[in-house]
Amino acid sequence: MLFLTTSLVFSCGEEDQSEIDRDLILSYINDNNLQAEEDASGLFYTIDAPGGEEKPQLTDSVEITYRGTLLSGLQFDASPADNTVTFLLDDLILGWEIGIPKYGRGGAGTLLVPSALGYGSQRVGPIPPYSVKEIAIEIDDF
Repeated sequence: MLFLTTSLVFSCGEEDQSEIDRDLILSYINDNNLQAEEDASGLFYTIDAPGGEEKPQLTDSVEITYRGTLLSGLQFDASPADNTVTFLLDDLILGWEIGIPKYGRGGAGTLLVPSALGYGSQRVGPIPPYSVKEIAIEIDDF
């Protein structure tokens, strides 16, 4: 049985959602000629600038600028223009908790977050259930 959402097609009982998300991410990477790495969690990420050697820990507050979009390009969130925001890292979705420590202070890149590391089956604002998210980030401080 197939169900259609605004961002993807998924099936129940035929294929695991993580495989569907992975296929969507791999297609996105290929279509956009990205050089992305895959974490064991299923998160994909690019490193535009690695930043310093020291990396934030889960207990750190991180000061970042970011822009979150769906793979369709629909922006669902962003830090205010030219301003950073501060978050406690362990208060964020798993995709951010896993991805942000890949960068040091001054680092920048993109996280491609499968739905299981985001909001899963929940709709959150303009983000449909089972959505893969693309989050461009810059780590200013922690």
